[in-house]
Amino acid sequence: MNGYKRSVKMKFDEAVSKVKEELAKENFGVIFEEPVNQRFKEKLNVDFENYLILGVCNPHFAYKVLRVEKDIGLFLPCNIIIYEDSGTVFVSAILPTKIMEMVKNSALKEISEEVEEKLKKVIDGLKNN
Repeated sequence: MNGYKRSVKMKFDEAVSKVKEELAKENFGVIFEEPVNQRFKEKLNVDFENYLILGVCNPHFAYKVLRVEKDIGLFLPCNIIIYEDSGTVFVSAILPTKIMEMVKNSALKEISEEVEEKLKKVIDGLKNN
């Protein structure tokens, strides 16, 4: 699996707010929000449970990886998904170490581990709610 996932005992909108709070604690900003369920309704006229993709970035780490490998921008920003499935809300973050394995640049290993640790901290920050 390429993600770090947890179910949370909160409503969807509450989970979105809490994820954003936890991201800020780790110096991540939200670059974009893509409400997939709304797009499906607009473009396909189909209903789909709540599903949000957050494109997140920590400028410090983005700068470091882009200095090592310019083409890494293809994998930026990091994505976090928040979605409902049969009434349960899930939050999942990409695992940068898995993505960096595809790049095969050992200079990115340490940086991807640091970013992954922070993203896991964001997800783990939701567990007591």
